[in-house]
Amino acid sequence: MAPYFTSSENHRKSQTRMNQKKQTPGQKKNSFEQAFLAQTTAKGIRKHLLTWYDKFQRDLPWRKNTEPYPVWVSEVMLQQTRVNTVVPYFERFMTAFPCIEHLACADSQQVLKLWEGLGYYARARNLHKASRIVVSEYEGVIPHEYQAFRKLPGVGEYISNAVLSIAFDQALAAVDANVKRVLARLLCMDEPVNISASQAVYQKAADALLSHRFPGAFNQAMMELGALVCTPASPACPDCPLSCQCRAFAADKTRQLPVRMAKKQIPSCHIAAGIVQKGNRMLITRRNPKGLLGGLWEFPGGKVKKGESASAACLREIFEETGIRAENCSFLTRICHAYTHFRIEMDVFVCRYVSGRVCLNGPIDYQWVTKEQLPEFPFPKANLKFMHMILDSK
Repeated sequence: MAPYFTSSENHRKSQTRMNQKKQTPGQKKNSFEQAFLAQTTAKGIRKHLLTWYDKFQRDLPWRKNTEPYPVWVSEVMLQQTRVNTVVPYFERFMTAFPCIEHLACADSQQVLKLWEGLGYYARARNLHKASRIVVSEYEGVIPHEYQAFRKLPGVGEYISNAVLSIAFDQALAAVDANVKRVLARLLCMDEPVNISASQAVYQKAADALLSHRFPGAFNQAMMELGALVCTPASPACPDCPLSCQCRAFAADKTRQLPVRMAKKQIPSCHIAAGIVQKGNRMLITRRNPKGLLGGLWEFPGGKVKKGESASAACLREIFEETGIRAENCSFLTRICHAYTHFRIEMDVFVCRYVSGRVCLNGPIDYQWVTKEQLPEFPFPKANLKFMHMILDSK
């Protein structure tokens, strides 16, 4: 594996010229460095961290190619998702769409199917939209100019800073949950890491500490340190390359930091869903592309009203969503699933079609499919939790 001090030869020369002409947001000096870090301390942190990263970084598939496209795909997938979960998704995605032109030409359902189970599907939809813009407006070349890249769908501060630093060597600090935790302990920062109001102060700290010579490697090293050593519950301080500079370690406060605001208890919803059978086929509906789980397929259903039985709610929701009537609602299973801001308990029933033609109210499409056809469609993870019961049935 290449050491941290080697650069991407594809971009280094052009970026050097560009950086001489125009200063990027991450290069602006601020008072944070003077307030929190002496330059000699910051220099030592950079040196120790990059040396550690060169030796201990994980062998991950997206680190084998620092071209902008695979870097971008990996960073989108890694948002709010564990590395071990992302690896097989990334490899399948890159096999199906080895370049941005392939992704731009793909059908949205194909993209969602490859994303199925990874969650946060807006990431996939936005990446797909952005790829089409890059192909149509930039001739397939991912823009390296900060504002141009930020305008693409789904590209916020973190994605822009991560991709532009790793793929284009731009001096932009990328701040994710791992980086916040490292900074909170390293600098004894007591700003809560899980509220948006603290983002600016952590960004300033990261900007001050960033290695302008090796920004991409430094950003990855900070994330890697948080993932492997400076972990949430049991940080391995004796193995940390920055323990000598860490203020929390010196003050014996590593277990008190970072500070997190207590979250409100998330609400729970009781849902009923029906597998409506018509001969050897069953009804599935497609959600509106906008909103939660946009563009995915599911079995019709909805919320159980107060005082209503789950089986009655299932039949009612089927009729309200599709205009068809069903009966013989037999219980199949209950599954539990948590989303970011709420959790659901879903009672699943097997029903028999009785009458009516499908007339959708809410969903944008429907299909009558055999169980052999089900794997062709992208479903939410909640539906995938009981899918095997359908596929294994006789």
